[in-house]
Amino acid sequence: MDQDAMKKAAAEAALSYVENGMVVGVGTGSTANHFIDLLAGIKARIDGTVASSEASAQRLRDHGIPVLDLNATGQLQLYVDGADEATRQMHLVKGGGGALTREKVVAGASDRFVCIADDSKLVNYLGRFPLPLEVIPMARSFVGRELVKRGGKPVLREGFTTDNGNLILDVHNLDILDPVKMETELNMIPGVVTVGIFAARPADVLILSGENGVQTLN
Repeated sequence: MDQDAMKKAAAEAALSYVENGMVVGVGTGSTANHFIDLLAGIKARIDGTVASSEASAQRLRDHGIPVLDLNATGQLQLYVDGADEATRQMHLVKGGGGALTREKVVAGASDRFVCIADDSKLVNYLGRFPLPLEVIPMARSFVGRELVKRGGKPVLREGFTTDNGNLILDVHNLDILDPVKMETELNMIPGVVTVGIFAARPADVLILSGENGVQTLN
């Protein structure tokens, strides 16, 4: 089974968490795209979606799936999204697609966060994947210096602007051994909009697809 087929299998397993009448929070990226395409098959059962990026919103609309404003929906029952890294403690690194801030907002506004990934994303500890931070443009250099002080090597994501009009710094060389502490600390740097560690609000369910099928961690 190739990696794309594994992503699709994980997305398919997440459909079982979708209940009639739900407004479903939907993430961003290649695995989330599989979930969107599969959701189209049961769109009559749901009341709509909340998208974590403009790209996902467009893909949902292309399938004729209603996209709603989170301010109007209130608390969501379900959020489904992928990850760049995940641990068995359900801590994640996200933001490879640059949508980390909106993803974090939708995850925070959801009762259940189901993370879908192929099993290559499972790691013993976070940090092998460069950690994305969304920063406001005027703070780019300042935040970069602060990250260097902490042992990180920040690299500006060239030619990329987030849906919120900000920049992404991808931070290399970080071993994230205490994800909650590091998430809190990096979020406190002035100019950081949010950091791609999802640990203060981790996933509730982790669906991993591999050569031997799909496994679910709770």
